[in-house]
Amino acid sequence: MAERVAILVGGGPAPGINSVINAVTIEAVNNDLEVIGIYDGFEHLMKGRTDMIRPLNISDVSRIHIEGGSILRTSRANPTKKTEDLQNVLKSLKDLKISYLVTIGGDDTAFSASAVSKVSGGTIRVAHVPKTIDNDLPLPGGMPTFGFETARHLGTELVYNLMQDSRTTNRWYFVVAMGRKAGHLALGIGKSASAALTIIGEEFRKEKITLSEVCDVLETTILKRRVLGRNDGLAIIAEGIGEMIDPQELANIPGVTVERDPHGHIRLSEIPLATILKREIQKRFAQRGEKINIIDVTLGYELRCARPIPFDIDYTRTLGYGAVRFLLGDFEKHLSGGMICVENGRIRILPFEELIDPATGRTKVRMVDINSEHYRVARGYMIRLTKKDLQDTTMLSKLANAAKMNVEEFLKRFSWVTEI
Repeated sequence: MAERVAILVGGGPAPGINSVINAVTIEAVNNDLEVIGIYDGFEHLMKGRTDMIRPLNISDVSRIHIEGGSILRTSRANPTKKTEDLQNVLKSLKDLKISYLVTIGGDDTAFSASAVSKVSGGTIRVAHVPKTIDNDLPLPGGMPTFGFETARHLGTELVYNLMQDSRTTNRWYFVVAMGRKAGHLALGIGKSASAALTIIGEEFRKEKITLSEVCDVLETTILKRRVLGRNDGLAIIAEGIGEMIDPQELANIPGVTVERDPHGHIRLSEIPLATILKREIQKRFAQRGEKINIIDVTLGYELRCARPIPFDIDYTRTLGYGAVRFLLGDFEKHLSGGMICVENGRIRILPFEELIDPATGRTKVRMVDINSEHYRVARGYMIRLTKKDLQDTTMLSKLANAAKMNVEEFLKRFSWVTEI
């Protein structure tokens, strides 16, 4: 009987998943391995079920690399919360006679993959393929996680359309873009589309922020834009801002329920961040006797199952091929598990141990480097309140007038915004 390799997908969808499945299956079959696709990530394995599977042959996957979504579906089931669940996963894989496992997912799935590798004691060799449109896994050489480039591309196209509508109708758009911890996607879309403003969590330089602080940044941008002669604009806000706000503050907002997923994360999809920010800004302007037209939009599900662009197809086929070659011993034979990466055009294996943050015990997260030229350039082209604005007496007077405040009131209320 041929040795078996299993493939499963965890976490949220990302463009390119099917391309990984395609590449793994073809390379495995061509090396006389039997390929088993496991449905719904770890969900069924945790319950000891071995029936939610499908054999994969080259004919099953030959054209799926150009399609979005996942033919094996996906789930956020977490086998690391209970020892029993992890043992069930191991037993289920052994019952299925699996010698090799390929996991496709983000930081949570990477952590689960490392746990399976460890508990198996090397009896199952595990290759993890990094996937997330959040781009927040610490890959070498600054390589993006697969799915990010497609999500940025499609997100930028959608924002282009909203910006045209904004100019045409003379109103503002608040657009929330996915990114639980890191602001890579929001910044990538905002910089590419030349949005008036992009707000990411990293710029605040602290773990917790208030809703009022986020609104101050938005409000000062709108006021400055008015002083510069425009009443329209589009602001992009990273979804992870919602996780930085005190859950109790969010829970006190009518209609908002704070829930958590199996990995302990706040379900950001359940928090209407764009709507919350819109209502607060409208309230602030109403207190001045003004009405401001704002449309709230959340970009997320539209991006996750898009057809991958050529970059992500090319990239994921290399990753899938690399996963099989690692499992068969071409790379890092001494490792029983690791994450498959590409650096300078070559396959590299990151040991699972190097992915774990010793401070948290979880997978490391790659944040936006706000001291980098990449961020500085993006920031330099935004419409934001700056120290230079406050030092220019004419500009300061115009801003205070737009806010219907005197200069002293404006400085007291908003000068802190220039410090972030």
